[in-house]
Amino acid sequence: MNPVCFVDVSTNKQFLTRAALKSKKTETIDGVEYFVVARDVTSDSHPAYTGEKRFVDTAGRVEKFRSKFSRSR
Repeated sequence: MNPVCFVDVSTNKQFLTRAALKSKKTETIDGVEYFVVARDVTSDSHPAYTGEKRFVDTAGRVEKFRSKFSRSR
């Protein structure tokens, strides 16, 4: 396992852990070199963990799908 620093893109919070991931970007924190892996969603920003309610537009989803994938006849 490699030392990894996950960075939440939306909150810029860092999580130090070990994982099987590697990246080209590294950062030295407290004398330990970590691979830096950017994540879009972590426990710091995911609505299930933060309790934040998000509005999802479900009314137009079917119409958007049909217009995107409709066949011309």
